[in-house]
Amino acid sequence: MKTSADPVRDYLSAVEREASALPADRRQELLADLAEHIEVTRAERPGVATGEILAELGDPRTIAATALSEAGGETAMTEGGAAAPARRGKVHPLVPLLMLTLSLPFTMVFSIGPDAAFDPGPVFGVLFRLIGAVLLCTSVHWTAVQKTTGVLLTVVVPTVLFVTWNLISGWAAPETQALLGSLGALTLITGTSVWLWRTRRV
Repeated sequence: MKTSADPVRDYLSAVEREASALPADRRQELLADLAEHIEVTRAERPGVATGEILAELGDPRTIAATALSEAGGETAMTEGGAAAPARRGKVHPLVPLLMLTLSLPFTMVFSIGPDAAFDPGPVFGVLFRLIGAVLLCTSVHWTAVQKTTGVLLTVVVPTVLFVTWNLISGWAAPETQALLGSLGALTLITGTSVWLWRTRRV
């Protein structure tokens, strides 16, 4: 196997290949930073072999994966272990937020009442909330912490509050109290959706 006489060039070329999913400017910035670090280390430690300096920097695949993660791309690993191109968001970030926000109004609008044989309101609400939560969790527009916070505040907390309130009231809360509770939950969900929209990755 033919090898290059310049291990630094080989190393930087390997990083460039592994980081191909990065935008060109970010990739060139990464390569420039690595080259500068290598030159500075050579100057400060003249007795150290180039191979040792490169080993200290780490595997090109690891460096590329870290750079992709910091750039906001959620990279997958191929069967060979190489970093795959960053996923592009197929669903607009507004879709899960609208589904989460509209889940409660749909429940209220389409609800027939407890005496009905089948009440489509809660079914619509649950479906919208579940689909919205799944789309939020699989989106590339938010970090894991933002997704977790979003699901907690738009799905888990409102659901726990509703179930707890209905158990306490015997599923027969006065209309005024029920309406106030629904408006409070809607305010929480809407506020969380606005926060997620403002903190999304573009």
